[in-house]
Amino acid sequence: MKVKSDFLVIGSGIAGLSFAIKIANKFPDKKVSIITKGTKEESNTKYAQGGIATVYDLLNDSYEEHIHDTLVAGDGLCNKDVVKMVITEAHNRVDELFQWGVDFDKKNNGEYDLGKEGGHSKNRIFHHKDITGFEIEHSLLKIVMQIPNIDFYDFHFAIDLITEHQVYGNITALDDRKTAFGAYVLDEKTGDVKTFTAKYTMLATGGSGQVYETTTNPFVATGDGVGMAYRAKAKLADLEFIQFHPTALYNPGESPAFLISEAVRGFGAYLRNHSGERFMKKYDDRLELAPRDIVARSIDTEMKLEGKKNMFLDVTHLDYEAFIKHFPNITKKCSSLNIDIRKDYIPIAPAAHYMMGGVVVDKQGQTSIKHLFASGEVSRTGLHGANRLASNSLLEALVFSHHASEEIYKTYDKQYQLPSIPEWIDTSTDRNMEKILINHDRNEVKTIMSNYVGIVRSNERLLRALRRLYVLYEDNKRLYDHSELTSDMLELRNLITTAYLIVDFSKKRKENKGGFYSKDFD
Repeated sequence: MKVKSDFLVIGSGIAGLSFAIKIANKFPDKKVSIITKGTKEESNTKYAQGGIATVYDLLNDSYEEHIHDTLVAGDGLCNKDVVKMVITEAHNRVDELFQWGVDFDKKNNGEYDLGKEGGHSKNRIFHHKDITGFEIEHSLLKIVMQIPNIDFYDFHFAIDLITEHQVYGNITALDDRKTAFGAYVLDEKTGDVKTFTAKYTMLATGGSGQVYETTTNPFVATGDGVGMAYRAKAKLADLEFIQFHPTALYNPGESPAFLISEAVRGFGAYLRNHSGERFMKKYDDRLELAPRDIVARSIDTEMKLEGKKNMFLDVTHLDYEAFIKHFPNITKKCSSLNIDIRKDYIPIAPAAHYMMGGVVVDKQGQTSIKHLFASGEVSRTGLHGANRLASNSLLEALVFSHHASEEIYKTYDKQYQLPSIPEWIDTSTDRNMEKILINHDRNEVKTIMSNYVGIVRSNERLLRALRRLYVLYEDNKRLYDHSELTSDMLELRNLITTAYLIVDFSKKRKENKGGFYSKDFD
């Protein structure tokens, strides 16, 4: 079955939805298809607690200060032109969120209640309590569902991008003419593979946190976009840089880990070890408000020194009523675990949270493959460098999705026609593949990555990870080639690919920067 569109959007977070809204409005007579492998609202965006960093109060803040904070957090690897572009456009992009109905918190005097997070020198975070992502996702979906030329396909899993390889067979020397024509997509409800054709494709699939045992990312964050882009031979970069959020709630057995927002430390919380000591003074003059890579490594070091599996976040000295107002869901979650934040410390531990690398794009969101754009966490824009500054990610998605829509509108060729694209060929022979094999391999990927490719790495650990991942790759390839396709199998395929790439990129890194740290370079 073929589904013909002018624009195909893969992913339903802030990057995909904001792009779909803009491109549908720019081309009201063209069809936009959005596909997502879960429900409409399930994405990393939904779980973003902190907010969007924006210089809004020009009397007390400046673009130069936000740019400086971003560059410092990025540890020397940011693209300065991209940083300047994103920061200076932030005001306009946030104004659009206002217009789309996103409700950000205000003070009693009617001014916006701007928060502060680690690495920021000023209060500049727009937020909606501690569920900012949920508020944005809800508002954008409401707009999307009202636009007549957008079709939404939930429970549709993108298998692979379609390029000349699928159209013309195995051909070489494609670098100067490789083009995206859409994607092959598994309808998870029927088991059928559909051919979604499109003149332009937006890859907005989010992150890959599920390659680790402990992550704040939802179950859908399995590196699907990175896997598809790699197989299509798009250019990738910086995949060795993984940001571990310093303060996930330590609650063994819970997955994904519940996030204790960076904004809690911005609100004044302290980090303490099991002796009750505020230990950050040993590691950084900025204490609890140091960038995430530094705080996460500091916590990891303290855990190893004390032989413990967690540290603590102390909010007992803060105004309780004000805390509840700002962080109602965090308070509720702690209470459900019998943690009384008025007198009890909150147990925390670092968890895989965000990947700084991904599919390389230019300022317009264009990848190395023609007519393929990428936005959000799946992309590598140059904004984050080696370490993401808190609350810059939602902003990044808005800016690059905007630029992509503008670029397509400016360069759209009315005469451009897609080639004849073949339907998917089903080569499966095994209709009764054992799911236990997939579950086992998925867990093994997580174990390998957590043990060998975590906050602290070494050449020996990386070598062991590569060897084990290669065996998993061979086993999974055999399953994939001969078994009926399922979403579980496709996720495992992408998890193994993304994990292997993270390790491969890590082996090539020769110095410690941001989210990459090796004992060999101490």
